Amino acid sequence: MSTTRKVLLGLVASVTLASMALLAPTATPPASAASLVQVTNFGDNPGNLQMHIYVPDTGPTPRPIVLAMHPCGGNGPSFYASTEFASLADRYGFIVIYPTASNRRMNCFDNWSDESKIRGGRTDPVSLVSMVNYAVQQYGGDPNRVYATGSSSGAMMTNALLALYPDVFKAGAAFMGVPFACFPNEADYQPGGNSNCSNARINRTPQEWGDLVRQANPTYRGPWPRIQLWHGTNDFVVAYGCLQQEVDQWTNVHGLSTTPTSTDYPQPNWVRQRYADSTGTVQVEAITITGAGHNLPMGGMAAYAISFFGLDGTVPTSTPTTPSNPPITSSPPGSTGACRVTVNINAWNNGLTADITIVNTSTSTINGWSLTFTLASGQTIVSGWNATYSPPSGQVTARNVSYNATIPPNGSTVIGFQATHTGNTDRPSSFALNGTPCSVF
Repeated sequence: MSTTRKVLLGLVASVTLASMALLAPTATPPASAASLVQVTNFGDNPGNLQMHIYVPDTGPTPRPIVLAMHPCGGNGPSFYASTEFASLADRYGFIVIYPTASNRRMNCFDNWSDESKIRGGRTDPVSLVSMVNYAVQQYGGDPNRVYATGSSSGAMMTNALLALYPDVFKAGAAFMGVPFACFPNEADYQPGGNSNCSNARINRTPQEWGDLVRQANPTYRGPWPRIQLWHGTNDFVVAYGCLQQEVDQWTNVHGLSTTPTSTDYPQPNWVRQRYADSTGTVQVEAITITGAGHNLPMGGMAAYAISFFGLDGTVPTSTPTTPSNPPITSSPPGSTGACRVTVNINAWNNGLTADITIVNTSTSTINGWSLTFTLASGQTIVSGWNATYSPPSGQVTARNVSYNATIPPNGSTVIGFQATHTGNTDRPSSFALNGTPCSVF
C-alpha cells in the first residue's frame, strides 16, 4: 500500500462502524430535529456528489447555511458524527449541509482538475453550489448568509468555493488547506506524498496568489468573502507552510498587508493573527496550533469558526468578545528585545520545513531587513518562501523580498524554508535582525 494511501486512510481511522447507522434513506423529506437526512436529485451534479442535510427544530427565518466538507477518505455522515457543527446548529439554528465526495482519489473533493479552477466547471464546485441552492429553496435557507468550512480536502474546497463563487459564500473557515489553484494537476495531488503544493514548495508572491482568485472572476468587484485559516505546526500531510500561502492569497485579494493588525493567544498553544480592514473588520484570520498534526478541527474549534461567521450573534470585528472566545493575552511572557522570533519545525524522514515569524518589538519602523541565524548541523536549505536565503547551510542570512520589506512597530512578517537533514531536526539558533539579537520562542 502506498504511503499516500496509508495517510489518507489514517485520516478517517477514528470513524467507527457505528457511524454508518447515520446513513439516511434516499428519499427527500424535510429534515426533523436532530436528524441527518439524505437528499437526492438536488440539482446539477457534475461531480457525482451525495448530499446530507441537518436542520434543527428551531431557528431564524430564513436560516443561515453552513456547508461542512469532510477530509479525504471521509464522507458526509462521518463528518456530521465527528465534528461539532450539528450541536452548534442546534444552539444557533442554522442549517448544515454535509456533502460526500465521489469515490475517486479516496473520496477527496476535486481540487486538482482544470474544471475545478473555473466558475461553472463541470466538477465538484458546481455540485456544491447546487446543494446550497436546494437548501435555500426547499429548507428556507438564507441566500445572503451562506458559509463554507472543511477539513483537509474540504478545506481546500473551502478556498476554491470562496474564490469561484464569492457572490454565494459570505465567509469560510478552512482547517489544514492550501491556497486556491495551488495544485497544478492531478499528478501533484498527493497530500502526504511528494506534492509541490501540499509541501508548500510552490513559490508565488501574494500578488500572484491573489491574481489566481481574481482571474477566476474577472468581472467580480466584491465584496470578497472573509476567511479563517487553521493549521498545525506538525502537519505531515499538508505542510504548515501552506498556511502562510493562504494568508498571502487572501490578504492580497482583500487589499491588505501581509503584516497582521493584531496577534493574540486565545488558547494554550494557539497563535491567532488577524488582518483587519480600515473599518476594523477582520477579513482574514490565521490560527496556528503549535504541535498539532493533521487532525483539525479539534474540540472547541468549530465554535470559533461559527463565531467568525457571526452565527453566534456576534458582529465580526477586529476584537470580538464572545462566549466561545476565552480571555486573551496580548503577548506571550518574556517578550523582550528589539525583535522576537517564533520558530515552528515540521520534520519527516530526511526533510523538514521551518516557519519563522519575525516581530518588530522596537518603536521604529523597519524598512528593509536581513535575519541571520545558524542552521543545525546536517541541515541544508533547498527552497524558501517570503525571503531569499544564502548560503544554504551554516550561518544563513534571510533577506526581505519586495512585498515584505517594511515591518512597523509591533508588526510581523512570516518567512519559511524547506531543508534536508541527516537526523538533526533542531530549530535554527542565534537569530539577529539587522544585527540586533532577537528573543526566540
